Amino acid sequence: MIRCAALLRASFLRAILFRAVPFRAARRAPLLATLLVAALACGLAAPLEAREVVLATTPWEPYIGPDLPRQGYVAEVAREALARAGHTLRLEFMPWGRVLYKAEHGEVDGYLPEYPSEELKRTFLFSDPFPGGPLGFFKLRANKDISWCGLDSLRPYRIGVVRGYVNEPAFDARTDLKREYAKDDEANLRMLLAGRVDLIVADLHVGRYYARRISRQAQERIEFLLPPLETKHLHACFPAKRPGSLRLAQEFNR
Repeated sequence: MIRCAALLRASFLRAILFRAVPFRAARRAPLLATLLVAALACGLAAPLEAREVVLATTPWEPYIGPDLPRQGYVAEVAREALARAGHTLRLEFMPWGRVLYKAEHGEVDGYLPEYPSEELKRTFLFSDPFPGGPLGFFKLRANKDISWCGLDSLRPYRIGVVRGYVNEPAFDARTDLKREYAKDDEANLRMLLAGRVDLIVADLHVGRYYARRISRQAQERIEFLLPPLETKHLHACFPAKRPGSLRLAQEFNR
């Protein structure tokens, strides 16, 4: 876990998150505030060169987004980690497929946030983890017969996923499950609301955020199934073949 000599105050983190998530359901949940004792190291050796670091990302509210206060919690973690090494951060927001392309081809210094992935570790250097949230399935409340108790139970259902996302390793490895692909989380949620899929995979807080943004009725129509697939950690990723990436990853982690 990224460390810091002095932990960021919980009240400060709550203030960031509650401003970023303007709906009651998220405020009632423990949300990210209890997860977000983000930590970053002090006493760093001076970096080789202080500079602007460019990270690609996509809107993924309430964690990160161009219109969130200070661009959200994930942006704050990255900004503080880099600042302690003397760097400044510039985020470039774009569709997720473009994020992966630019990062893989070394057109940016890295990207975030990302879930752990053994496959991606062949191409990218992963930062130490920082807190994420529960990843699982949303369904429509009206579909009372839909439940899940293991991956085999998902075989009858059409499942919406975002193209290019890492989800959970066992789920991602299943080739017998019926998947429908969306360009982003909001489009995935809209597929569920339109009845084009039976379930979608999404972070609990992200799904609720976009439902609230669509409409109050949309928020009331969806339900997150328990237990979650997994409670995730998040990472920044740096292209392994890009010059300076190893140093930058080390500085991010200190």
